[in-house]
Amino acid sequence: MNFDIREIVTASMVLFAVIDIIGSIPIIISLRAKVGHIQSEKASLVATGIMIAFLFLGKQLLNLIGIDVNSFAVAGSFVLFFLAIEMVLGITLYKDDEPESASVVPIAFPLIAGAGTLTTLLSLRAEFHVENIIVAILVNIIFVYFVLKSSKKIERFLGKNGLNVIRKVFGVILLAIAVKLFATNVNGLF
Repeated sequence: MNFDIREIVTASMVLFAVIDIIGSIPIIISLRAKVGHIQSEKASLVATGIMIAFLFLGKQLLNLIGIDVNSFAVAGSFVLFFLAIEMVLGITLYKDDEPESASVVPIAFPLIAGAGTLTTLLSLRAEFHVENIIVAILVNIIFVYFVLKSSKKIERFLGKNGLNVIRKVFGVILLAIAVKLFATNVNGLF
């Protein structure tokens, strides 16, 4: 076992920035308003499973279906871009046929374990030992779980105006992340 606190902390911070659960609070609250209940445990477990499976099988899976990491990242940038547009402009692009709950889609995937997160895991795998990345995933999922569980309290604390401000600000930040993800990976397509 190659446990290294420095690697765990670094990988945790990178994943925390990419998952951006704090910036996703407005999305989580609006989803809870649409469906009435967020299954925090299920979303957290499914996201953990997706991330750990992708950590081990991601590159092979993408190669198997003929997709390179750059194409995957560019596709993920489009998903983030449209989520950001929804947040900034206050419009709804994502429509689901009356979802009964919000757990696997869209919370576990693509909100928590989206293309940006999965691409980041492939990058971390090249730099760090796998066991340290797994610990970093678990640290982030515990935090994600508490944010999902506390979404009603967070909503009450911030109020409607506070949520609108945060939604717009984090929408612009998410838009910037989408543009950066696109710009970083688009050259690899050609």
